[in-house]
Amino acid sequence: MPRDLEGGRPRARNVLGGALATCSRAPMTGFYRDGCCNVGPEDAGVHAVCAVMTAEFLAFSASRGNDLATPMPEYGFPGLVPGDRWCLCLARWIEAHRAGAAPLIVLAATHEVVLQRVSLETLRGFAAEEPGAA
Repeated sequence: MPRDLEGGRPRARNVLGGALATCSRAPMTGFYRDGCCNVGPEDAGVHAVCAVMTAEFLAFSASRGNDLATPMPEYGFPGLVPGDRWCLCLARWIEAHRAGAAPLIVLAATHEVVLQRVSLETLRGFAAEEPGAA
């Protein structure tokens, strides 16, 4: 049996075709709170987009009823600030894109499932510059 499993799930791929990179461990993100934008049958929201938070996006999300900036210690949620990376729901990123408020994304940490709804060309237009990238 191939050892291409990670945490009991098939090893995830990113939108570029490589192994899914970590999105963030501080704050800890991901539907499974493993730092990655892994998806699975339990994740109805498809938290697959590794996004870099901006004040504009945080305000947009709050205006849509999802306040990501306010800490909720009872859920272990620190609240997000501009610059934090977070695994966003695919539908929320698409909604923000259509409204002109989409945050940049980290392609290497964005799950390939996103390509079912958003073209790689569109995603590349929102690619965050990686540290050390030329």
